[in-house]
Amino acid sequence: MSEFWLISAPGEKTCQQTWEKLKTATSYPNSLSTNYKFHIPELKVGTLDVLLRLSDELARLDSFVESVAKKVARYMANVLENGRDKLQENLLADGGKVYVFFLLVDLITYITRFQWDMAKYPPHTQSPKSISEIISKQVTQLDKDLNSRASAYNNLKGNLENLEKKNTGSLLTRNLANLVQKEDFILDSEYLITLLVVVSKTAYADWERKYETLAEMVVPRSSFPLSEDNDFGLFSVTLFRKATDDFKLKARENKFTVRDFEYNEEEMRADKEEIKRISKDKNKQYVTFCYVIVQGPLVRWLKVNFSEAFIAWIHVKALRIFVESVLRYGLPVNFQAMLVQPKKKTMKKLREVLRDLYKHLDATAAFNSVDVAMNVPGFQLSQDDYYPYVYYKIDCNLQYLNL
Repeated sequence: MSEFWLISAPGEKTCQQTWEKLKTATSYPNSLSTNYKFHIPELKVGTLDVLLRLSDELARLDSFVESVAKKVARYMANVLENGRDKLQENLLADGGKVYVFFLLVDLITYITRFQWDMAKYPPHTQSPKSISEIISKQVTQLDKDLNSRASAYNNLKGNLENLEKKNTGSLLTRNLANLVQKEDFILDSEYLITLLVVVSKTAYADWERKYETLAEMVVPRSSFPLSEDNDFGLFSVTLFRKATDDFKLKARENKFTVRDFEYNEEEMRADKEEIKRISKDKNKQYVTFCYVIVQGPLVRWLKVNFSEAFIAWIHVKALRIFVESVLRYGLPVNFQAMLVQPKKKTMKKLREVLRDLYKHLDATAAFNSVDVAMNVPGFQLSQDDYYPYVYYKIDCNLQYLNL
């Protein structure tokens, strides 16, 4: 299970006692969850008004940062080859330093071993309000950078796909340069020109019977088949230049398509070089060489900034659990934050156990959280929104996004 419940309950005689009661309640008689302490540093409290406003702001920031993290993950899957298969191994978070090396860990490990980033979000010099503003500014800039990089990469990818499509599509639309030879054309003639005509396979006989009479001055027996796909064939035909317009008109009336094509070796070479250049630029982002993954600058940027967004998101969760716990349980600050990982098929039973354990904190919420949703005009509150204990959901299933 990659879903976690971040909850808090007021400290009893000690916060350790609150922690032990949760472990006991969720392990006997059946093991309902795996539990972890969620460590939050001593944060500045501020006034009640500030906390109330901050509570609303953090709810919006939570949704925004989560959406950006998912957006980075989704785009990483689009950029990576075999995106869905390779995504999970690239969705990592900075787990801190091991001596002089940075340790990247999977998302569940990061959450269950969460440590507040004291350097980035110093709790002793910055208030929760200031920390939330730092995170908001950081993630907003990350989102802008992602949009810029995504736009540039998508343009590059789109240009390459359009060029490749011209080399693989129907004879009606594809680039004909790779299908013809210099010998197929009358070149450097003042009077004669070779045209390329696309003919439906069902009209081959019709073409052979009619092409010489579609206009005056068509060279007899000058049509030759050059290529074909599933539906069409490509034929050459030679005629006098001054009969070109008349030939095109008659060909269209008979449902033969004259392609606008001029044999020019320099232009054809330039087109091929353009495809190679764009393909090379795209592959710089992510290439495979001798079975070794070599990740380009875009993939590296996505990995680093997914980690940044995910870490910021979990810090927002920590801020929310702190602010809401102070508002709910009062001062002095005395609560235990805990990370509960439900086991498969135990969620309903786990909710009941938590309700019984903490129903004394808020009788109305305890009743509401199990049986019915409250329906108060102008104030909608469902059983998923409010419990006697402070609760926030964290889902790490980012590798299974709808890509």
